[in-house]
Amino acid sequence: MIFPEDFVWGAATASYQIEGAVKEDGRGQSIWDTFSHTPGNVADGDNGDVACDHYHRYRDDVGLMRELRLGAYRFSVAWPRIQPDGEGPTNPRGLAFYDRLVDELLAAKISPYVTLYHWDLPQALEDRGGWTDRDTAYRFADYAQAVHDKLGDRVTDWATLNEPWVAAFLGYGNGVHAPGRRDPADALRSAHHLLLGHGLAARRLREAGARSIMLVVNSAPVLTPAQVNDPSAVASEADAAATDRIHALLTRQFLDPALRGTYPEEVLAAAERNGGTGHIKDGDLELINAPIDLIGINYYNPCVVESGPGLPADAAWPGSEDVRFATTDAPTTAMGWPIVPDGLSRLLVRLSKDYPQVGLMVTENGAAFDDVVEDGRVHDDDRVAYLDGHLREVHNAIEAGADLRGYLVWSLLDNFEWAEGYRRRFGIVHVDYATQTRTPKDSALWYRDVIGRNGL
Repeated sequence: MIFPEDFVWGAATASYQIEGAVKEDGRGQSIWDTFSHTPGNVADGDNGDVACDHYHRYRDDVGLMRELRLGAYRFSVAWPRIQPDGEGPTNPRGLAFYDRLVDELLAAKISPYVTLYHWDLPQALEDRGGWTDRDTAYRFADYAQAVHDKLGDRVTDWATLNEPWVAAFLGYGNGVHAPGRRDPADALRSAHHLLLGHGLAARRLREAGARSIMLVVNSAPVLTPAQVNDPSAVASEADAAATDRIHALLTRQFLDPALRGTYPEEVLAAAERNGGTGHIKDGDLELINAPIDLIGINYYNPCVVESGPGLPADAAWPGSEDVRFATTDAPTTAMGWPIVPDGLSRLLVRLSKDYPQVGLMVTENGAAFDDVVEDGRVHDDDRVAYLDGHLREVHNAIEAGADLRGYLVWSLLDNFEWAEGYRRRFGIVHVDYATQTRTPKDSALWYRDVIGRNGL
């Protein structure tokens, strides 16, 4: 199974999950610093103070990437390193870190893919309302401009936001992520302001000469339990209505405004029932509908639902009344997430048809398993099988006509897994957090060979 000649192979990480050095070189506090240091929010009381110490070990980590033949590395910039208070003059020492990192990557012939926001909002902005405050979108555009001013002479590939659904609905809806708020109206308002920030930043990046601009979403096929193992299964009218509504809340809520300049009716109806739509101002959708080049797809598992008459809306899903979030008969990862590789091909083919004006890139795909180092090796056969199965579906999607440009595995390194702390390992490289020793797992060596042959 050979992939297109120009197919991009790489890996991804995020700033708060790997960098550490949270109080060095003028970095300000982020909402994840506050959240993780609040007892009860993160498993085992873990935090990102040290994480993988990538801030000090980035040269060695880039050396690992080179050994694994990565062609691309997607990383995020920590906004509090650039503007400690979320606005105003930039911090030259913070910018200098990413300046050095980009140079190191280019010297190793690895293309940098910069994500501007992977959830570490400056705490100073949260104190003024965070993403519920419209002004945060404008501050984000200023920050994007500042980063491009420093790196844009060498970085051509940019992502504005990572998974705005998670930032809005887990951060402001059910509170399991920073900043830990629990209000459906706040979640919907935050989702809109994140999109507004995306549109404003995308316009700034384009005007500054960015070659490729991407919005990264955590999309998934929304299926009934029967459809998980049988794509041809026909849903009942009630179940079909449930899957359509959840697809609108998960995926179309972000891609329709960004690519079509409209909100789905299901999203507007949810907003009307939860605080109203007064936060959507005239002209906002035109700003959000800024031209972009790619949709980044973070896929881990399908979303499985069915009709559930009388059920209240889930806290993370305003507008999901009368829907039951179901389980399915499938093997699972250490996160308890079902392993359904063909969910990825189904998703890619659909998105390519629904939004033909842009290309696609798998910006995250991977799995957590309980890895153990034995005699200097990590035999993670489950992860190899997971990645192999999903890459076969990526190839199937390309064969079926999906305009897919590349694949970035999540993640390069074991790291701070948000509310799960350090107990979940997604990396293809094992990290011993006590010594910071890196050990490439069998999956890393397997992936290196896949890249070498450009296929399976």
